[in-house]
Amino acid sequence: MHALQNSTGFAGVTREQAVQRAADLIPLLRNYAAAAEAQRRLAAPVREALHRSGLFRYLQPRSRGGMELDFAAWVDIPEMLGRGDCSTAWCVANLASHHRTLALFSKQAQDEVWNENPDALIAAGIAYPQGRARRVDGGLILSGTWNFCSAVNDSSWNMLAGVVFENTQPVDWVHCLLREQDYKVIDDWHTMGMRGTGSCTVKVDELFVPQYRVQSMATSLPGHRYAGASENSNPMYRIPTSAVGGHGLAGCVVGNAQNALEATLEWVKSRSTVQGAKMRDFQTVQLRIGVAGAKIDAARLVIRNDCIEAEAALNAGRVMCIEEKLRQKRNAAMAVKFSMEAIDLLQEMAGANGIYQKAPLERIFRDARAAAAHIQFSVDMLMTQWGLIASGGEFGSPTL
Repeated sequence: MHALQNSTGFAGVTREQAVQRAADLIPLLRNYAAAAEAQRRLAAPVREALHRSGLFRYLQPRSRGGMELDFAAWVDIPEMLGRGDCSTAWCVANLASHHRTLALFSKQAQDEVWNENPDALIAAGIAYPQGRARRVDGGLILSGTWNFCSAVNDSSWNMLAGVVFENTQPVDWVHCLLREQDYKVIDDWHTMGMRGTGSCTVKVDELFVPQYRVQSMATSLPGHRYAGASENSNPMYRIPTSAVGGHGLAGCVVGNAQNALEATLEWVKSRSTVQGAKMRDFQTVQLRIGVAGAKIDAARLVIRNDCIEAEAALNAGRVMCIEEKLRQKRNAAMAVKFSMEAIDLLQEMAGANGIYQKAPLERIFRDARAAAAHIQFSVDMLMTQWGLIASGGEFGSPTL
């Protein structure tokens, strides 16, 4: 069991308290952001502080000592942590969401992880085409290579996605739960930004995965069920993350943009021109700050509102239609685009002062560009998918 495990757990922590805990960690995250980038993983003091705060467990079931917060926290916590360091926020958003995913697995799988260590960190490789599986007695044989397994070197478990084939036909889309000794980590995370996420590649070759550690995510298949649904009855666990799964990560990017705005405001307040004029008195400076702030607020509100709508729909017993789900995916991509545009406005205004590595804007700028490359934020893809169905076309997906 993790040395920092709270014997009473974090079941009594409210969303407001959790957000405040995240806010309280911002100075620590800013202080260790450069170290996380250099080490290409979570900084150890930050990781331990996150364990003590319980923020890795804000979506874990209360029955397991987690906070089990409402779904708006999907955005709230990463967004607040992103104001300190986007890479750290990204790791927390991923690791916390995998506690939520584990709640969908069989009770046996949940017991195996959480009875051993309720603080366990679980990485994931979520691209189904990167894994290939076939059914055998008692489970699956899995092979594949998965990119972008964030915080994998800090995790003792991994959830790897794959397509199950019978002969040459795909018959299921699944997540497989693996121990760290079951897969090989390839140290290939050398990137322009988001270095602190340590999102290395993992590889598996012909591994047997017992059925209790396999969960189908193909919600469109007849008779689909989540094995953990009876164990964890909170409707929050059944919100389709195929639609809003990227919103937590988008929250990290929005927080990163807020960090840029706050750093810029501190810089502007302290600056004067060679003629002695204060920077804040220039209308061009005021304009850039105003536009950046508006874009950041708009980005935050749209993704947070999507999460509230998704939870309200499920609580009302209503299944969201494809158009709604694609609209939510569209919104996440646009929120990230707004955040990047805000950072660009501020970075450009900083001029040569913004290119030094000692300046926070330099890393913030690179992190925004790297994070926006995530497939969940592809404007070209997600705007057109929604545009197609909104204008009367058809769109199909086995997991949407």
